[in-house]
Amino acid sequence: MVEDILARLVAFPSVVGTPNTPIVDWIADYCRSHGAAVRVLPGPEGDRANLFATIGPADLPGYVLSGHTDVVPAGEDGWSADPFILRPDGDRLYGRGTTDMKGFLACALAALPVLAATALERPLHLAFSYDEEAGCRGVPHMIAELPRLCAPPLGVIVGEPSGLQAVLAHKGKAAARLEVEGRSGHSSRPDQGLNAVHAMVEVLGEAVAHGRALEGGPFDTRFAPPYSTLQVGVVSGGRALNVIPDRCTAEIEVRAIAGVDPRGGLEPVRARLVALEARGFVARWDELAAYPALALSHDSALAALMTGLTGRPPCEAVSYGTEAGLFQAAGHDAVICGPGDIARAHRPDEYITRGELDECLGLILALGERLRG
Repeated sequence: MVEDILARLVAFPSVVGTPNTPIVDWIADYCRSHGAAVRVLPGPEGDRANLFATIGPADLPGYVLSGHTDVVPAGEDGWSADPFILRPDGDRLYGRGTTDMKGFLACALAALPVLAATALERPLHLAFSYDEEAGCRGVPHMIAELPRLCAPPLGVIVGEPSGLQAVLAHKGKAAARLEVEGRSGHSSRPDQGLNAVHAMVEVLGEAVAHGRALEGGPFDTRFAPPYSTLQVGVVSGGRALNVIPDRCTAEIEVRAIAGVDPRGGLEPVRARLVALEARGFVARWDELAAYPALALSHDSALAALMTGLTGRPPCEAVSYGTEAGLFQAAGHDAVICGPGDIARAHRPDEYITRGELDECLGLILALGERLRG
């Protein structure tokens, strides 16, 4: 059953930044057919929605299984077959999103019929978001609605691929797109133009210098590397060598250890960008993504629960980010625990194994047994 559901989910090309109504409608119909109370929560974009479904008494504290319906594009070379058709090969199931993270969604949905037939004394909720791959853009709207959807949860399990080992901490992130607009002209008369590339070089110099400063601490040895980082990832500008470039853009990001505000890590760069306006340039700053770090205590009840359910000690930390930090920032204990290996994500011939799905389904059903009281 898990494999059949996964095949249906993979068949929806729910690429980040595109409408997700088809996959949300299918999941909503499936959940309702098994007795779940379902709320579809449209986002401000108008063509995307979060989904929240509940089995059990919503007015009592329970647990949330959190995942995202979107996947990264599958246009890269190296796919052996259509990425949006699930392809079995031995124990492996290939397809875009199998690991990140429709495998977890399939397990949660496969568990619904069993959970619905169980007299749960506390609820289990499914919280499926959109545009996670664009920097967790969808889930904040759902988190804001949680007080009207359910009692404060006992914990949130974010099913990102972790080898089904609980992860207690991850880095936060902030990313921005920078644009400098100057004045064009012939390169023989640079005094009559405003070179946007030269101006952006000044800003990026600040970014590189601040990135090096971050390497000096503070430190958190749970992470690799054990400090916050800043990277310039994309730069574009200019049309021809003999034309003064009137426009230049760049995209940068900060990955911040727990306790460090990722947005704050970008502020020195933003200040240098804005300062260009005093010299006649137009400067634009567009935030692309922002989410806080996750830091769940070893002593928390959620950490103890996950140790009991998985039968293995938790992983201290990972350097990638998830929606878990946003749930924690809203006052809800959160942890990462899902099937598959993050190293397979965002790559051609992404896959998950049948064994990994079976183990995840078993974990969710075991959690359901805990909710029987």
